[in-house]
Amino acid sequence: MRRAIFPGSFDPLTLGHYDIIKRGITLFDELVIAIGINADKKYMFSLEERTEFIENAFKDEPKIKVVTYEGLTVDFCKKIDANFILRGLRNPGDFEFEKAIAHTNRKLSEIETVFLLTSSGKSYISSSIVRDVIRNGGDYTGLVPDTVIVKP
Repeated sequence: MRRAIFPGSFDPLTLGHYDIIKRGITLFDELVIAIGINADKKYMFSLEERTEFIENAFKDEPKIKVVTYEGLTVDFCKKIDANFILRGLRNPGDFEFEKAIAHTNRKLSEIETVFLLTSSGKSYISSSIVRDVIRNGGDYTGLVPDTVIVKP
């Protein structure tokens, strides 16, 4: 079985993430959306909310599983028997950053990283931009799947 993980904080899930996930499921038998837990990071949305956003967005997709994890991504891959890490690239800066992580992961394990370019109409979207729009009362709905709902 070709199992991959798509790791991230998904704070919140964006249309860029959604694009990579929808295209990624065509490449693998199972895609595990792995929400990383970092105790040092301040999140806008709770772990429960982030999980719910993703589960609801992909509720009709049997090849997708949503889980949480802590620690090194490659250790989590080994734990769940995933041989691939899926990552999305928006721009050259993403490539340089992700390339360094992929090389490190490969040094630590036999895990392969697979990169997909984000669709051109979504390449400007990032979770940090979405959070800034939300914090400042802007209309975030065109940047996220409709399962992402900000509660007042």
